[in-house]
Amino acid sequence: MTTEVATFCPLCVSRCGATATVDDGRLLALRPLPGHPTGGAICVKGKAAPEIVAHPGRLLHPLRRTAPKGAADPGWERLGWDEALATIAARLTAIAAESGPEAVVFGTASPSTSAMSDSVDWLMRLRRAFGSPNLLTYMELCGWGRHLATTYTWGEPVPGAYLPDLGNAGCVLYWGYNPSVSRLAHATATTAALRRGAKLVVVDPRRAGLASKADHWLRVRPGTDGALALAITHVMIENGWYDTEFVERWTNASWQVRADTGELLAPGAAPPDDVPTRRVWDLIVDECARFAPEVAEQVTGVPAGQITAAARLLWEARPVAFYTWSGLEQQSNATQTVRAIGQLYALTGCLDVPGGNVLFTPVPANPVDGAQLLSPEQRAKAIGVRERPLGPARFEFVTGEDFYRAALDGVPYRARALVNFGANLVMAHGDSARGRDALGALDFFVHTDLFMSPTAEQADIVLPATSAWEAEALRIGFETGQDAQATVQLRRPLVAPRGEARPDLRIIFDLAVALGLGELFFGGDIEAAWRHQLAPSGVGLEQLRATPEGVRLPLETVHRKYERRGFRTPSGVVELYSEKLREQGYPPLPTYDEPSLSPRSRPDLAARYPLILTCAKSLFFCETQHREITSLRKSAPDPQVELHPETAAARGIAAGDWVRLETPKGSIRARAKFNVNLDPGVVCGQHGWWQPASELGQPGYPAVGEGSANLNLVLSQGPSDPISGSSPLRASLCEIRPDHG
Repeated sequence: MTTEVATFCPLCVSRCGATATVDDGRLLALRPLPGHPTGGAICVKGKAAPEIVAHPGRLLHPLRRTAPKGAADPGWERLGWDEALATIAARLTAIAAESGPEAVVFGTASPSTSAMSDSVDWLMRLRRAFGSPNLLTYMELCGWGRHLATTYTWGEPVPGAYLPDLGNAGCVLYWGYNPSVSRLAHATATTAALRRGAKLVVVDPRRAGLASKADHWLRVRPGTDGALALAITHVMIENGWYDTEFVERWTNASWQVRADTGELLAPGAAPPDDVPTRRVWDLIVDECARFAPEVAEQVTGVPAGQITAAARLLWEARPVAFYTWSGLEQQSNATQTVRAIGQLYALTGCLDVPGGNVLFTPVPANPVDGAQLLSPEQRAKAIGVRERPLGPARFEFVTGEDFYRAALDGVPYRARALVNFGANLVMAHGDSARGRDALGALDFFVHTDLFMSPTAEQADIVLPATSAWEAEALRIGFETGQDAQATVQLRRPLVAPRGEARPDLRIIFDLAVALGLGELFFGGDIEAAWRHQLAPSGVGLEQLRATPEGVRLPLETVHRKYERRGFRTPSGVVELYSEKLREQGYPPLPTYDEPSLSPRSRPDLAARYPLILTCAKSLFFCETQHREITSLRKSAPDPQVELHPETAAARGIAAGDWVRLETPKGSIRARAKFNVNLDPGVVCGQHGWWQPASELGQPGYPAVGEGSANLNLVLSQGPSDPISGSSPLRASLCEIRPDHG
């Protein structure tokens, strides 16, 4: 019997409302769900859900390694769930007793690009209940610029929590963000905004996705976005294109700074006698003046006239709604770049106004991430916090670079164990070979996943996870607008779990019970946990099960909340000048630093590697996943590197040729794809290539070694951003040459 079931797709941050077609226990199709706030479209990855569920390569049973690490064959043997959980609990408890719970690191795939969005808060709770301050989840690569670095300006995540009000925006600014690939709900909403007359500015080295519809596409040299932001800000200041009232009342632009120490003086505070001071605003004016459009053109590659025209449009077409993504976060100057964009946005005065970036009213719910369970003493032990006290470790997130150092070199102490949910660290971080070595150095490693991966192959125990379509999950708020944020939906299992696979959330609760933490996890009762989470909302599980398309609460957006409570910064205003940064020895105003690996910063390397290498997501895959899925691989059969036809011709390369992409760390293979919109000095690669597609006869590629197509194998984690540790994966150096096999 064929049935239609309302659901949502959790494969990425868009979390699109969907209608599933199910027949006799089989998932047949996924299509849009009309009326759902994110249900306007389903991407190709979501449409491939039936293939993901039914794929013959799925992990179906818990496995235990019997061969030593590094052996060609791990010698996997099946074991039961009870034995697996007991073994994991015993090993983790012993390591915590010997070295402290901080020696156990917890990891997760990014909830922006995986179904871990269903359960990541509960994994945070498990980690904190166990006593570990260390969560490994790519924060320095995907999230820092949206969620954490911006708190040093706004006190809250802008644009991470204050999302673009696309339905009312006069102008949309997308910077390092292609929602057609990363968040389809934003892409469809933007298209609707353009139809009603909204303007669009896109900053991206590639003319991808909505950039083809932009009023201004600014083709920035990879890694120079900060200089472009300062240049646009300079033009706005020079022409008086800024909200004077907002800047004077709600930022610290009018505050005084001591000329001798750089200390920021609160309003009304007098400096010592004979100590000169200057206003923050004057310092901003001077810093931005260094990047007049003609100067910025030489740095960024964006013509001066385009810089001025974009600044004019951002002012005249207000309100401005903006969003950024990992194009800005995988940079050696990530923190100051997003602060420079935040400074620019502050001048528009559009935060939390209709059509700007708005904190939509959320559904009341009890927090479940267990923030109160970890003591300040344990939090202070986070790996990397000494080296970068304001970086991800301050918020309990560990960078890949710091985790590898702790596992291999024992700095600041030895990371001995990893409990990992889906994160394919070997493929997703730079320095892939070092990452594999770090995993091999652990005393104990347990990995949960849908498929065996180069990361899972290094584990001691591998646990099989269900697909999202075999699991029940609670979603409170869909973020993209007020209707979306007011929606609560319980995703029902569409088909039975395959083999012995269990949902990630079930595994988290089972691990908690095995570790003696069941009291903090409602005795292992997930329904009781959800009822607790939902209690303030007044929405019940029975109501949600009876309304599979979701329940929408009558919530309204409250604008300009800062007028009642101020900003959540130490000063209560937008901190264009950051005392917190200054106190740690960082520039307190947004500044521009040349990328750490560029023709300008490393002319010694540029002679051998004259091309600028960046990278971008593929439309067809969620990061390092799904290249084994037949329908997706048909559309993208080979790893590709995009380059300008002139660049290719100078090297004797034809479209479709196999080429060798070389960096100072080595070389990999890819097929040449021509892109006339790229700057001839820029090439664009793809990360994540390893899986074979057996039905198509398409090969897999080794994560390391000869024949690899793993871009991150030849990209470095450093020199990284001094504040966040963000790796320069989006701006480095390379050369391309024909690969004759």
